Amino acid sequence: MAFEGLADRLQHVMNKIRGKGKVTEADVKEMMREVRLALLEADVNFKVVKDFVKKVSERAVGQEVLKSLTPGQQVIKVVKEELTELMGGENSKIAVASRPPTVVMMVGLQGAGKTTTTGKLANLLRKKHNRKPLLVAADVYRPAAIKQLETLGKQLNIPVFSLGDQVSPVEIAKQAIAKAKEEHHDYVLIDTAGRLHIDEALMDELKQIKEVTKPDEIFLVVDAMTGQDAVNVAQSFNEQLGLTGVILTKLDGDTRGGAALSIKAVTNTPIKFVGMGEKLDALEPFHPERMASRILGMGDVLTLIEKAQAAVDEEKAKELEQKMRTASFTLDDFLEQLGQVRKLGPLDEILKMLPGANKVKGLNNLQIDEKQISRVEAIIRSMTKEEKMNPDIINSSRKKRIAKGSGTTVQDVNRLLKQFDEMKKMMKMMTTMPKGKKKGFRFPFM
Repeated sequence: MAFEGLADRLQHVMNKIRGKGKVTEADVKEMMREVRLALLEADVNFKVVKDFVKKVSERAVGQEVLKSLTPGQQVIKVVKEELTELMGGENSKIAVASRPPTVVMMVGLQGAGKTTTTGKLANLLRKKHNRKPLLVAADVYRPAAIKQLETLGKQLNIPVFSLGDQVSPVEIAKQAIAKAKEEHHDYVLIDTAGRLHIDEALMDELKQIKEVTKPDEIFLVVDAMTGQDAVNVAQSFNEQLGLTGVILTKLDGDTRGGAALSIKAVTNTPIKFVGMGEKLDALEPFHPERMASRILGMGDVLTLIEKAQAAVDEEKAKELEQKMRTASFTLDDFLEQLGQVRKLGPLDEILKMLPGANKVKGLNNLQIDEKQISRVEAIIRSMTKEEKMNPDIINSSRKKRIAKGSGTTVQDVNRLLKQFDEMKKMMKMMTTMPKGKKKGFRFPFM
C-alpha cells in the first residue's frame, strides 16, 4: 500500500509518545523533527510539511494536551486530526446534476490510467449508486484509445458513444450529451485526450469541451507514483480548467504517498477517488479520516465492513450459519467461502485494515501466498460430489487421484482434509456453547 514507509516512521514516532504520563514541549519538538523528516521522505510538498508541523506543534503544546490525563494519546489525536484535515477533512462526493445527465470530464496526461479509470468510475456509479452511465470516446489522437474504451464498455456492459477519430472531440462531446438525454442516461463520462506533457493545444481543446458541455465535474486523473510531479500537474490543470476533483491511480503501488498528502493543500482540490488495483472494481471513494487512521496504524474498519458487505451475500450467509448449527457444512460450502473472501481483495492488505495490526510483528513484510488458496480450490474442485459431501470416504487411492487432478501432492490433500476436520470440530464446539456466549459467532471467512 502507499504510505508504507511513512506509516512505519510515523507509527514509530507515535509509539514513543503514546504511553507518556507527561509530555513536555521538548518531547513535542523532538517528535515534530522526526515527523518533518518522515513527511519530506514521503515526497510531501515542503511548504505543506512546514504548515502541518506548525499546526500540530501549536496544538500539541496547548493546554488541551499538556493538562489532559493521557497527554501522549492526545498528541496522537491531534496528529490524526491534522493529517485528516491535510487530505481534505471529509469524503467529497461526486456531484449530481439537478437535471440529468450529470456531465463528468476526465482529464490528465498520458500514462496516468485515465481511460481505464473512466471505465472504473462508470462501473462504480452503476454498481454502488444504481446509475445509468454513458462512456464517451473523445480521445481521437492516441492510437487505440477509442478501441480501449469500447473494450472496457463491453466488459462492463456499459454503452460507449463514439464517432471515430475523424470528428472533433468537441463535436463528439456535444453529440454525446444529446444522445444521453435521448436515452435517459444520468451520467456522461467524457474520456478526453491526454498528452505526454501539458501544452497549449491540449488546454485549448479541453476549454472548448468545457464550454460546450458545461460539466458538473472536471476530474484530473494522476498517477500517485509520480509523487511531487502529480501535484505540479494538478496545479497546472487547475489553473487552466478549474478542477472539481482529483482521482489518484496506483495508490496500492510502491508509492511514498506525497501526492495524496499535498494535492488538497496546494490546489484546494479534493481527492474524490483512489485506484487501489488493476481490476475494474478497484476504485474507491477517498476518505481522508480513514486514510489517516491507516497511516497511523489505527486500522480502517469502516472500509473493511464496506468491502465485506459488497462481497458477502446475506442470504448465503444465513444459509451457511444454519449449516454450521446442524453440522452439515461441506467442502463445497468451504469453497464458496474462499471465493467470497477473495472478493475482498489481497489478504495481506485486508489484515492491515484491522486495528492494532501495526503492532503485529512482521505483518508489514507478510506475503500471503495467493497460490496456496488457488491450490486449496483446485484440490476441492478435483473431488467428486460425494467426496465433497463426505470427506471421510477419501482413502489413499482417492487422495492420489485428487492430487493428480489438482496438480498438487498427497501431502497437500492430507493437510486440507485435516484443517477441514479441525474446523468442523470448532464449529461443533461453538454450536454447543451456552446461548449468551455463542452470540455473534461467524465463520472465520465471513
